[in-house]
Amino acid sequence: MADHSKMKLGRKAIKTDTRTLAFGKYLTPALPPPPPAADWTKGITNWGMMLNDHLGDCTIAGCAHAVQVWTANTGSIVTVPDPTVLSYFEQWDGYNPADPNSDAGGVELDVLNDWKKNGFAGHPLLAFADPKASNLTEIQQSIALFGGVYIGLSLPLTAQTQDVWDVVKGGGAKAKPGSWGGHCVFVPKYDAKGFTCITWGQQKTMTVAFWKKYCDEAHTLFAQDWLTAKGAPSGFDQAQLQADLANIK
Repeated sequence: MADHSKMKLGRKAIKTDTRTLAFGKYLTPALPPPPPAADWTKGITNWGMMLNDHLGDCTIAGCAHAVQVWTANTGSIVTVPDPTVLSYFEQWDGYNPADPNSDAGGVELDVLNDWKKNGFAGHPLLAFADPKASNLTEIQQSIALFGGVYIGLSLPLTAQTQDVWDVVKGGGAKAKPGSWGGHCVFVPKYDAKGFTCITWGQQKTMTVAFWKKYCDEAHTLFAQDWLTAKGAPSGFDQAQLQADLANIK
């Protein structure tokens, strides 16, 4: 049985912005349905904790795990070192190592805006757009086409001791969304049974039922690492995306 009870989380309350682009807008009728399964984790054996075992830096750890996935699938894997992860936790989430109370996590939207503006460890984020967390087709397209999806979960306490995250019926308060807290992860894999995220140095699978109940935030990331190597998928309206980005004030 898993024991994640000592692990840290770190996603703060969801923040929205009316200017955030909707991922579904750019999926044209010419785009084929998502494949039954997609897996961008192959060959990666050492994910690293990214400090999330003792700091609530999951919003930054998720960025670092995304970089691992993209680089491993477009060339040679790049693992962002812990001191660099820490520096971004300080810059973007306001952590001060001299003040334990400042270990308060981060806001996904703020982190992504910082990444888009400043880059992350030399890896540019060209843009991001939000699929509907409840729309599994959009989520699957995000993973299959762009190497993953950066999400937020309102984790129940029951998730602390599950090998596979699943809904616990009749679990009382321990099964309530957010009873453990908010968590950010990068999800580079799915199949008919569920989705697999990267967290606390390992792959963690969640069932479709768990996703539907506890995933409440999702962001598709358009990374230069990925698009330079693979290009825009046929049927994805990149021209409209770029036009919309240019109009954001």
